[in-house]
Amino acid sequence: MIKKQWYETLFENYSEKYDNECFVQGTLGECDFIEQEINFNKDLKIVDIGCGTGRHSIELSKRGYSLTGIDLSESLLKKAREKATQNGVKIDFLRHDARNLPFEKQFDVAIMMCEGGFPLMETDEMNYEILKNVSQSLKDKSKFIFTTLNGLFPLFHSINDFLANEGTEGNAMYDSRNFDLMTFRDYNITKITDDSGVEKELDCNERYYVPCEITWLLKTLGFTKIEIFGAKLGAFSREDKLKTEDFEMLVIAER
Repeated sequence: MIKKQWYETLFENYSEKYDNECFVQGTLGECDFIEQEINFNKDLKIVDIGCGTGRHSIELSKRGYSLTGIDLSESLLKKAREKATQNGVKIDFLRHDARNLPFEKQFDVAIMMCEGGFPLMETDEMNYEILKNVSQSLKDKSKFIFTTLNGLFPLFHSINDFLANEGTEGNAMYDSRNFDLMTFRDYNITKITDDSGVEKELDCNERYYVPCEITWLLKTLGFTKIEIFGAKLGAFSREDKLKTEDFEMLVIAER
C-alpha cells in the first residue's frame, strides 16, 4: 500500500477548519485583483487549481465568471460543492491531481492561490509537472496567476516567528525544524486537529522558490511575459515590489 503524502493526509476531514485558517481570509480582495487582471472579461474560462473549498471559484462565479475547480482532496471538494449550492452558483468541482490534468488548451486563465498544490510536492520534478499541466490546460493566448512561497524570505527571517504571529488558536501549528539551503526546502512538523477533533502530527516539507527560478520554469513552458510581486493577503497589487519580508510571491505569467 502506497503511503499517503502529508498534503493528502492534512486535508482529509479538514474542510470546516480549513475555512477558518488565517491564510484563507483574503478572498474578496484577491478576487478584485483577479478581475482587474483579466479586464473584467466574463467570456473567459477560468480554471482554479488547488481550489480547496472553492473560495475563489465561488466568489468569481458569483461575479459572473465561468469557473472549473480542481483539487486532490475529496473532503475539500465536497465542502466546495455544498458552498456553491448555498451560494446559488454552478461550478464543476473535479477531483484531479494537478500533476496529471485531462485538459488540453481549454482555458483562458488559470489561478492557483495559496500554494494550490505547487510548491507542496516532494520533488522539484513533481512541482514542475504541476506548472506543465497548467500550461497544457491553457490556450495559446492565456494568463496564469498564482502565489508561491518566496525563497528570499527564509534567507533573512525566521519561518517559525512568521507563522507563530500569523496563527490563531485552534488552527494548524507549524514548527520549522530545518530550512535546507541546498534545496530551499523547509522541513517542518505540522499539528492540526481535524473536523472530528482528531489530532494529527505530520512531517512536511515545502519548496521555497526564488524569482529567477520561477521565471525560468515558466519560460521553458512558453510563457513570454512573467512578472513577480509581493503577495499581501487579500490585497494583491502590482505596486508591491517583491521584498525579502514577503512570505509569498505573486506571479503573473502571460503568453
